[in-house]
Amino acid sequence: MQLLNQAVVTEHLNMQAAIEAVESLLTQQAAHPNWVKAPERLVIETFSEDSKHSSGSHLSMPATIYDGDQEYTTVKLVTICPDNPSRNMPTTTAIITVSNNDTGEILAIMDGIYITQVRTAALSGIATKYMAKSDCQSVAVVGCGGMAYEQLHAVMTVRPDTKKVYLWNRNNEGAEQFKTKFARDYAQWDVEIQVCKEIGEAIRDADIINVATRATEGLFSIEQIKSDAHINAVGAYQPSMKEISNDVVAGSNMVVVDDLAGSRHEAGDLIQAHNASDCSWTWDDLSGDLQALVTGELKEDMTKSKKGITLFKSVGAASFDAAVALYIAKQAVQKNIGSSVDW
Repeated sequence: MQLLNQAVVTEHLNMQAAIEAVESLLTQQAAHPNWVKAPERLVIETFSEDSKHSSGSHLSMPATIYDGDQEYTTVKLVTICPDNPSRNMPTTTAIITVSNNDTGEILAIMDGIYITQVRTAALSGIATKYMAKSDCQSVAVVGCGGMAYEQLHAVMTVRPDTKKVYLWNRNNEGAEQFKTKFARDYAQWDVEIQVCKEIGEAIRDADIINVATRATEGLFSIEQIKSDAHINAVGAYQPSMKEISNDVVAGSNMVVVDDLAGSRHEAGDLIQAHNASDCSWTWDDLSGDLQALVTGELKEDMTKSKKGITLFKSVGAASFDAAVALYIAKQAVQKNIGSSVDW
């Protein structure tokens, strides 16, 4: 069994590999629906009655994948601790196990924080690849937390000709730190990065808008963005949360989700838009999911249209974690990556 800490996972997982792993999963799942099984994740609220701690959550996310030769099980255990930044610790902690279902042998135990960030970003990268204009020049990052960094990395991977990045964060210091880190880590991209004091300044000229916040109401209106902007929304992962306004949802030419079942229960932006009496959008207006986008099941004229706003909403699913974790586990076994442990 291989033990892979965050440093090892980060070293051996790149964004292009993650994007390819998820696209392969979606294609495989379309061709062989029974090869991938991912039940709805179990979410347990933590500290809901404790005044000394902010309420967080614990998630258990199992999935099985058959690759045509072997079947594997992955299980991701996640704990979200909102008070951790004050302790100089990450808000989200996660660990993933990968086992061979033929023997039950655990092949690898790995840190899941970076995998979660990268696989979430890979979904946005894939959505951007298929939904955003091919000649995008600018990206807005709304919310500069842990998820936002790899989101921008994914968008830049599929739209490497981007020239301008606008950053907005409720805490301006967080945006400045983001700018310094991204400019250092990805100096190969000739991109200008600007920190904006107002959200309107960040989004008004952006061809792509990445949104990753814990907001509970829409952050901007449709009048504030370009008429052909593409939006990747990865926050608002609970029904009570919302970062995309109803008018933006209703005004989008195309709305795609990563997971059909999960979005009905967790996509706060869409749930609230559907339930609002003054919003025309309903679930019947949903264009489809990422699998249909990748496999071409969505109408060609919709996917190639250059007119109108496009919106991708992500809530996550265990199968996406499984695809990326399995890629890393196979690499670890083949190349003896990490620490080998007898179990």
